[in-house]
Amino acid sequence: MLAIAILAAGKGTRMKSPLPKVLQNLAGTSLIEHVLNNCRTLQAKRRFLIVGHQSELVKNKLTKLNELEYVLQEPQKGTGHAIQQLLSTMETYDGELLVLNGDVPLLKPQTIERLINTQRESGADATILTARLKNPTGYGRVFTSSKNCVKAIIEHRDCSKEQLSNTLTNAGVYCFSWKKLKSVLPKLTSNNDQEEIYLTDAISLLSLVMHLEVTNTEEVKGINNQIQLAECEAIIQQQLSNYWMQEGVKFIDPSSCTLSQECKFGENVTIEPQTHFRGSCFIGNGCNIGPGCLIKDSILGENVCSIYSVLDNAQVGNGVTIGPFANIRPGSEIENKCRIGNFVEIKNSHINTGSKINHLSYIGDAELGQKVNIGAGTITANYDGINKHKTIIGDNTKTGANSVLVAPISIGSNVTIGAGSTLTKNVPNNALSLERNKQLIREDWTKGLNK
Repeated sequence: MLAIAILAAGKGTRMKSPLPKVLQNLAGTSLIEHVLNNCRTLQAKRRFLIVGHQSELVKNKLTKLNELEYVLQEPQKGTGHAIQQLLSTMETYDGELLVLNGDVPLLKPQTIERLINTQRESGADATILTARLKNPTGYGRVFTSSKNCVKAIIEHRDCSKEQLSNTLTNAGVYCFSWKKLKSVLPKLTSNNDQEEIYLTDAISLLSLVMHLEVTNTEEVKGINNQIQLAECEAIIQQQLSNYWMQEGVKFIDPSSCTLSQECKFGENVTIEPQTHFRGSCFIGNGCNIGPGCLIKDSILGENVCSIYSVLDNAQVGNGVTIGPFANIRPGSEIENKCRIGNFVEIKNSHINTGSKINHLSYIGDAELGQKVNIGAGTITANYDGINKHKTIIGDNTKTGANSVLVAPISIGSNVTIGAGSTLTKNVPNNALSLERNKQLIREDWTKGLNK
């Protein structure tokens, strides 16, 4: 029987951010969500999240996770104090307690399972995860026997010169026999320089403690400042791009691109340099994205080509070309074989099959039919200063350059709109519509201007 406790109460002062440390983003996902995902497959009877600093923000972020039990640590007086908060709620529990940190996001599920299995097979009071670091400065040193038994954990500041040469460190991940741990938790004190209660002190009070050394020390990298966050970002970005390249995605320059964990790619996809994916994205077969694109929470069909453009909460069909320098804003749906050209902005609009918006246009709150041709500089004037209004354009309609369609307005099918027209009234099918002042020419206008 297994229970999981995740420590997520700290302020994260060194992050120098108003956001709690466990809500900092890594590859588009908060640190605490990474940790929760890493232990998602474990068959746990109870899952505790120990919160404190800005606890409501943390809870609000995780509202969809109904299986979590929140335990408030107030004030925050160390890791041992955090686990002490479980004593009343786990009074009758008898099983293992896995303790994870909310700021250690790269720990692999397989490593966690190995730790649990080691604890169960050994019958020890506890098993701790250790890592042999090239630069162990600041980490507590773990001293062991030849049988992987832990003799002592000594904090860096308390080590002698000889002890500092030991590079085996405490990774801060534990699997306890709860029965053994709860017997020593009340004995922990804050009699130290920091005046905090440390969970490591419980180790010295237990009879048999084993350790499991990780093979890849990157897994146990903790995050305490923006530098460490960036280091972990680089690691996870490399992991993500390597995974998708193994799946057949072609990255021209993977080091210049970033992905979110929620991105998915089809077959024969090419990602050009300086292209970034945020949130939940799906990129269909045969797409060529970039260079210089930002794709956020969007679905792209097959054989889409996008260059130097931004797509945010958009749906794009098959065989669509976008850019350069297009901005596809939330609520936009672009059907198959459309062409969205340079310096075009689309917002909350449905662009039907085969339509073209080639350059320098704004289409907002609009419904375009099939094979519509939007001339350069056409805009839908959708905002009256108070409300947004809709523009409807029928199939096979063509707008001339620099047309303004003042919404609400409905333009029929097979309509031709003359260049430079500002339309405020509906136009029926098969019509020509133009609105233009008479051209004024005054000959010899420059005579006398320089006298």
